[in-house]
Order: sequence, then structure tokens, then C-alpha cells
Amino acid sequence: MTFREGEAVRAGQVLFEIDPRPYAAALAQAEAALSRDSAQAANAAADAERYRSLAAEQSVTAADYDQKRAAAAALFSTLRADSAAAAVARLNLEYATIRAPISGRTGSLLVHEGNVVRSGGTTLVTINALDPILVRFAVPQQHLSAILRRRGERLPVTARPLGAGAQARVGTLTFVDHHVDSTTGTVLLKGEFANGDAALWPGEFVAVSLELYLQRDALVIPAQAVMASQTGSAVFVVEAGPPPGDPAVSLRQVTVERTVDQWAVIAAGLKAGEEVVTDGQLRLTPGARVDVRRPAVPSPSERGDAQ
Repeated sequence: MTFREGEAVRAGQVLFEIDPRPYAAALAQAEAALSRDSAQAANAAADAERYRSLAAEQSVTAADYDQKRAAAAALFSTLRADSAAAAVARLNLEYATIRAPISGRTGSLLVHEGNVVRSGGTTLVTINALDPILVRFAVPQQHLSAILRRRGERLPVTARPLGAGAQARVGTLTFVDHHVDSTTGTVLLKGEFANGDAALWPGEFVAVSLELYLQRDALVIPAQAVMASQTGSAVFVVEAGPPPGDPAVSLRQVTVERTVDQWAVIAAGLKAGEEVVTDGQLRLTPGARVDVRRPAVPSPSERGDAQ
């Protein structure tokens, strides 16, 4: 063992040494058999060539020549088998030195010096690649068509660890699964992030957002202001009433392009700057007087602005 658990390792770095003596002996045995059969095959080939000349002169029978030729062919086949056995033995000896297949950080050691390990049945240590790192997340299937339309673009993915004060990291969408999970109705996606400072950790839970596109100068209102009517979506708009009365409301039909979190994006029916009712719509009728209560604007000291 040439490293300490938890350390970062490089691809190709030696991690473990398995006792090489049995594999070295097996290689020596395979090479000896290869050398022996190589000499025998060469001698059989020479005999077959001599018998070919003698058979042409009718000094030996054709059957004798065929026998020598078959013996040479059999030995050459044995020679090829010996070469394969020597290659396997050489490979086994190389595998006695275990190297890191990838660069990354090692986990807890699962074997120690003196433990018996077997091919295909023993995990020695797990290495996690940290830079770059993949973040897996799922999105509802209704967003799949919009994602597929833009999958050729480098869609940005933001990941924020859940710890206090954690900084968000921005990566790129690299994978969209080929099927929808029928049990959850979601699609698996993966984002790739540069992680040279190891801010993202394998197995960590993070809050992920995927940006499909950026719509500038969109007209948005609180989603709670939108009501469902018999003719579609509608909102109550606050309009100035005749003095000295309070402002009145009118019912306005609107076209909602989409809803994002607590906001509704309005495609038609409103203008920028118009005020809409967000609470108590069920008690209103067109033309009703309303008392407008706007949220208080915090003072500079409450906002933390410099004085």
C-alpha cells in the first residue's frame, strides 16, 4: 500500500502491491513451455521440408510426408497456445501492481496488509473523481420537450450546497436520460461542474436549478393575482377613481404565458406599471372601491445600506 486513505491520487499511481511470486513463477513456466515448443515446432517444420523434397524424388511415401507435415502443424498450434498462456501470465503479473484507474480522492480502505484478495470479489478502495464532478437531478416530465429543444445548447445548471453560507456553483447540462421514470414522472439529468476546490462533495445534497432560457423585459405579476374565469384567466386592475373617491377596480382578461414559482408571466392584457389585486379578489366586483395597501419600503438602515 503506497497511499493513505482519504488522500488524493493521480491516474496511474501505484496503490497496492499483491505478492507477485506466484504470478512470476507462472510466467516463467509459461515462457519455458513456449521456448520448448518453439524449438520443437522449428524442428518439425525442418523435417516436413526435408520430407517434401524426398517425396518429390519418391524416396519416401506421400503418407510419410503428410505425417511430418501434420506433426509440424500441430506443434505450431501448440506454439500459439503457449504464446497466449504466456501473455495471460504476463498480464496477471502486471495486475499484481494495482494502479489508480482515475484521478480523484480515495475513500476508506477496505483491505489492509496481509488480507487475502480475490479477483472479482474484493473491493480494495473506492476513488471518487472530484474535478470535474457530476450532479444528478430530476425534473418533471412536462418540462422534457422544452429541454430537448435546447439540448444542443450549453444550458447552465446552478448547484448550491445546503450548508449555511455555501456558494452556488454554475455548470453545464451534459446528460438527459432516455426514458421517464414511470413511478415518479420525472426525467434524470446530469450537470457537470468544475470542482478544483472540492466545494461539491460526492453524495452531498444540493439545490439545483436549470436555466432553459433568459427572457428579458418580461411582464410578471404575482401568481396569486390571477383568477380562473369562464373566459380564461383574469385579474382585477386598480384604476384611479373620480375624486375624492378611493381607487376602483376593473376586471381584465389576461393571457398567462407560463407560471414560474410565485410569478405569472403575462403575454397580453396588462401594461407595465399597472397595479393588480393580490388579496381578497373573491369579495370584489368590477367598479368596487378598494383600499390600496402597498408593502412598506425598508429604510436604508433596515436594508443594511451604507449611511
